[in-house]
Amino acid sequence: MTNTTPLAVEMREITKRFPGVLANDRVDLTINKGEIHALLGENGAGKSTLMNILAGLYLPEQGNVLVHGQSVHIDSPKTAFDLGIAMVHQHFKLVMNQTVAENIILGLDDPYAAASGQGRQGRFKPLRLDMQRVQRRIAEVSEQYDMHVDPEAFVWQLSVGEQQRIEILKALYRGADILILDEPTAVLTPQEADALGQTMQRMVQEGKTIIFISHKLDEVTRFADRVTVLRRGQVVATEDVTGETSTAHLAKLMVGRTVIFRIDKEAQEFGDVCLEVEEICCLNDKRLPALRDVSLQIRKGEILGIAGVAGNGQKELAETLTGLRRATSGRFRLLGQDLTNRTSRAIIDAGIAHVPESRIHVGSVGSMNVADNIALKHYRARPGPFLDRDRLDKMSRDLVDEFNVDTPGITTNAGALSGGNLQKLILARELTTDPKLIIAAHPTQGLDVGATEAVRQRLLEQQAAGVAVLLISEDLDELFSLADRVAVLNGGRVMGVVDIGAATREQIGLMMAGEQAA
Repeated sequence: MTNTTPLAVEMREITKRFPGVLANDRVDLTINKGEIHALLGENGAGKSTLMNILAGLYLPEQGNVLVHGQSVHIDSPKTAFDLGIAMVHQHFKLVMNQTVAENIILGLDDPYAAASGQGRQGRFKPLRLDMQRVQRRIAEVSEQYDMHVDPEAFVWQLSVGEQQRIEILKALYRGADILILDEPTAVLTPQEADALGQTMQRMVQEGKTIIFISHKLDEVTRFADRVTVLRRGQVVATEDVTGETSTAHLAKLMVGRTVIFRIDKEAQEFGDVCLEVEEICCLNDKRLPALRDVSLQIRKGEILGIAGVAGNGQKELAETLTGLRRATSGRFRLLGQDLTNRTSRAIIDAGIAHVPESRIHVGSVGSMNVADNIALKHYRARPGPFLDRDRLDKMSRDLVDEFNVDTPGITTNAGALSGGNLQKLILARELTTDPKLIIAAHPTQGLDVGATEAVRQRLLEQQAAGVAVLLISEDLDELFSLADRVAVLNGGRVMGVVDIGAATREQIGLMMAGEQAA
């Protein structure tokens, strides 16, 4: 049966190669006008590459792109904007020390055009900006889509959720009618994610078309009209999303096998207190308070989850406990040993392993090979001035096999690995140091369902061995699956600590938004 629905985008036989990698292999993708279309796939499946081609960031080796039925050549983001295509990246592209209004009109030829196509076609260049007029235009667009922000506020003053609204408003203000959203709910509370879903519905009712990339399969089943699944650079399925569509079915399409979502945890006996944090305070990179009198306890064999919207002190907590940031007051002890403001080396020697939030910038050295990245925590295992290269190489090969790191060899640079394999490499290094405490910050963020399953299983194995785990995550499903208790941070303060068996998503979501626990 022929599809009579008008097409917003059609991508035919798209092929894109990088050195040694076929990222997109003759991909066909059709996006109906006025639909929410989800794009799924494992890390490295080619989703972002395909969308970067549509957004003008990459040029394909072969293939054609049609927008509203017309063949187009998208050779830059500006060309994509002129065609009404805008991409909201997971990592926002905002100027923090400028206002909301200044960010929204930055680079526009006609700063007064809004939401009618004029913003991308106009060539009017005023001699002097009328910011009040700009703010009125922004207010009109934000009111239309129920995405209220203060145009005069500086970006650095806003929450992450509000910053995301700016990025979306920026696209709408410029007249975009095809929006690509990359992991749009990764930094939002459950309530903010639901609100974004309603906003997306409102946008398609206004005639917009939305493509969104997500690793959260439940969001696909709730928000999307159709879904396309990529695997190893090829389309394996495009399906309508109905009430019968299950997350298990989508996961199997993504990885080619059945995926375990809910890991059954065995009952665990907790031991003595392993980590004790007492009224820790510290400053962020702007020399502003980041942690405010944070107190926590974790026992041996316990997983304590830390929930919170990004930017509420989670990063600073992990850095303070691993010697990367100084505490301005308070203290913390590991098995009774005071480690406050000790060096990272002293903290490592005491038995704290660290899986950092940034696997690229903090967790690994991309220009060093796999073996050398593993050696970063193991080179002092034997005394003497020289490395035992044979021992380190053998250990690296064994760990690559044990942790199923997909790499051509231990001499491959870590920077060439996919996100999931790089995370498994970091786990292989950190979990084999005989740790007493593991601090895991967003260990599965940005990973596909298969890699996520492997990482979570490794953490549970450590718990079963009596290791204490501090799990920092913005994924409530992950916290409910792994944690025994959850502490919620908002504005650098602990809003409450709840037993996971008695907690609800709504309760934790309200605490993430700043409501004190009863």
